[in-house]
This record gives sequence, structure tokens and C-alpha cells, in this order.
Amino acid sequence: MAYQAAGDPPGILKSRPDQSLPSWRSVFFTGLVLWIASVVVTALTQNLNMIPTVILLGSFLVPATAVIWYLDHYHSPELTMAVVFRAFIVGGVLGVLAASLLESWLLSEGILIYLGVGLIEEAAKLLGLWFVARHLARYTIRDGIVLGATVGFGFAALESSGYALSALLVTHGSQLSLSLGNLVYTEFLRGILSPVGHGLWTAILGAALFRVARNGRLRLTWSVLGAYIFVSVLHALWDSMRGIATVVTAVLAARHTSGIGVGGGAMTPPDADLIGTFLAIEVGGLVVISLIGLAVLISRWRGAAEPAVAEPV
Repeated sequence: MAYQAAGDPPGILKSRPDQSLPSWRSVFFTGLVLWIASVVVTALTQNLNMIPTVILLGSFLVPATAVIWYLDHYHSPELTMAVVFRAFIVGGVLGVLAASLLESWLLSEGILIYLGVGLIEEAAKLLGLWFVARHLARYTIRDGIVLGATVGFGFAALESSGYALSALLVTHGSQLSLSLGNLVYTEFLRGILSPVGHGLWTAILGAALFRVARNGRLRLTWSVLGAYIFVSVLHALWDSMRGIATVVTAVLAARHTSGIGVGGGAMTPPDADLIGTFLAIEVGGLVVISLIGLAVLISRWRGAAEPAVAEPV
């Protein structure tokens, strides 16, 4: 593992003497092999008892690996294993619970539903981060980025497990069946996208929240509010990109769009000859959103004035 010691130029990493954590590569490839083996065994045996194993391994693999990657490249005395574990589990669970309650109470179908989801889920994760970080001895921007990302990845893992379970259950009229293929596809897609989703957005929030902390206390300021609005808009654009791509494709093709919805309802799929245009717009939009978020995060990381403190000998 590696860490940045006090007095080192920014970006200089040294070998970390503490080898208590496996490397991110070890975590990822071991978990990937186990997930694939679980999927294969489940498909061969049709054993329903294996479904939770497939869901949990697939949902937590990339988020857990991403957290290890952060810890493998940055070390701070404040980010002990206990703090990181609370951020991932407690912060993630609190975020999911708060988001579920608020969305059920406040949201309804409509064109602004995705913005509502973004505002609610980012607020829920901010509250989870605040809760797990409220007793830290000091607050630095880079600690905020790492701890915020950890909360976001915990949220993403739990949310993905829910989506995977929903994908597993397929209804055909009044008949309910199970689709392992849908489950695997959902986990694969969400795993690929998770590093530029919840973890990224909450890392930006964590940087803003920790930057304005004073006298050992976290504060809600206009800059934190601005960061919250910013990541909520990114979140909303990300969630609504399929609907946006559908509308833009129809407009470009000068087609009638009255049957197209972008507010969470059913969307008219594009004609076969427009699939390429549709995918280019959707994927291109997701790439642009990701690059904007990554650019902001990298700027916050490089702009952090404080160096990380070396481990005590």
C-alpha cells in the first residue's frame, strides 16, 4: 500500500508499512472470480439459495474495490479502519433509508422526478457522511473526498443489490418468474458505472463539507449548498439521460414525440434505424457527465492545501 507523508511534494507516494489491507487488485480479481463462479453454479444447479450470494458479491465487488483503491493510494491518521467501515456500512445504510423514506413521501411521476431523486439521494448521503464524520479530530479536504466516496460507494452497493433483486423478478401477465440473466446484466452494468456515480458525487460533497469545517465542527455553508446542488444536477442528468437521448433522437429525426416521456414513465423506444444515434447520445451524455464530475473532483484533490500526515512509527 502507499501513503503520502508530511513534507512530501503533492502526488508523491511511498510504500506503506501497514499491510493489513489487501491490494485493490487482489480484492477485485478474487471477488470477480467468486462472483462468476457463483453465477455459473447458480445457473447449473438452479439453487435459489445461491441467489443472495450472486447479488451480494456482484453488488459490493466494485464499490468495495474502489474504497480499497482510495486507501491504497492515500493515508490519513483520521481514516482508521473503524471510521472507513462505519462510513461504508452505516453511512451507506443511513443514506439508503433516508432516501427511500423521502422519495416515497415526496416524489410523484412527472418531468422533474429525476431532479427530485438527485436532490433527495444526495441530501441523504450528505447526512450519512455528516453522521459518521461528526466526531473526527480534524477535517481536511482529502479526508472529506475519501470518506465521502466511501459513503457513496456504500450507498451504491446497497442500491445495486436492490436493483439486482428487482431485475431478477420478471412478470409475464400474472406469472412471476426469475431471470438470472437480467440479474447478471444489471450487476455488470451498474458495476461498470458505479465509479462515476454515487462515489464520485459524494466525494465532491465531502470535499466541500470538510473544507469549511471550523474549530472541529462541520458546518452547512453556501459553498456546501452549491456543491450539493451541483452534484444533484449531475445525478439528475445521469438518471434521465436515456429519456433525454430518446427525445433528442426523435427531434433530430423530425419524428413525432408526443408518446415520449422523460419523467419516469414508459418511453417509446427509438426506431431500429435510429438505435445508433440513440446510443451515441445516451453514452456520450453519460461520458460528458462523468468527465465533468471527475474534473471537479481532481481539481479539489489537487487544490487541497494540506498534506496527508505520515503514520506514527
